[in-house]
Amino acid sequence: MSPAAGRAGVVVLSTLPGDAVERLRAEHDVRYRDEDSQVPPGELPMLLAGADAVVVTLSQRVDEAFLDATGPQLKVAANVAVGYDNVDVAACRERGVVVTNTPGVLTDATADIAFALVLMTTRRLGEAEREVRTGRPWTWGIFHLIGVSVQGRTIGIIGPGAIGLATARRARAFGMDVLLSGRSAPDPDAVAELGARVVDLDTLLAESDVVSVHAPLGPQTRHLVDADALARMKPTAYLVNTARGPVVDEAALVAALDAGTIAGAGLDVYEDEPHVHPGLLARDDVVLLPHVGSATIETRTAMADLATDNVLAVLAGRDPLTPVRG
Repeated sequence: MSPAAGRAGVVVLSTLPGDAVERLRAEHDVRYRDEDSQVPPGELPMLLAGADAVVVTLSQRVDEAFLDATGPQLKVAANVAVGYDNVDVAACRERGVVVTNTPGVLTDATADIAFALVLMTTRRLGEAEREVRTGRPWTWGIFHLIGVSVQGRTIGIIGPGAIGLATARRARAFGMDVLLSGRSAPDPDAVAELGARVVDLDTLLAESDVVSVHAPLGPQTRHLVDADALARMKPTAYLVNTARGPVVDEAALVAALDAGTIAGAGLDVYEDEPHVHPGLLARDDVVLLPHVGSATIETRTAMADLATDNVLAVLAGRDPLTPVRG
């Protein structure tokens, strides 16, 4: 890019809601790819060349090749997501590139989806909705599509950060007991508010009727929920994942479902998005959503606004609002 004097070059690689792009254009020269799809690899170098700032979504990998294509003048990579496993943070740090994300603004929207998956799996709502859509006759019956109640059951939250605790609050409102387990100690005030027990992972897996995954993806959490973890769950328990797909070993999950090791699962994220393990697709005991945890217009707009605020701050020589320090 060859921005005008006093203005930086900003590349936005995906359609953003609200007035984020207009705000960027008011202060800088913007190259905007107004498409809600992944950039074809052949187009990426031309789009990136000379940028001082880039705004990316989680479908775009920010790696050495990306940074090479952009050039040494790059100052900030703003990720429109709370997770940043799509960004090679170490490579950015070596080149002096600030990485930012969008925590906080998507907490409630994602927690809503997590608990929606709890209800969909335990009450067999996906299966029920599909039955109606077939057009085949059906009649009410005592055991027709009978599920289980969540009241009085136990939910185990793996990763009791902001989203995990927000999910736990929803579970408490439905009369569930709460177990919490994670690498970091949860907020003690939240633990007291929820009447929760903080336990180790083995205890959580053994005692929970629903296991809801909220751990960030990293070397220690990749396949955290593997065959051994699934084997420690109750055969009547359900697994929900709204965190990152690779935290759960999908092949192990399919095997556990086939064997009746657990009762079912609800997934909003997958190991190799947008691809889903074929062993999951035809199952009635699995609910599958296309990574819509933060998909409300209010939340996605707030995410775009926060990413924009981070870009404007760094380009103005100020500290970013939400830097990634991992």
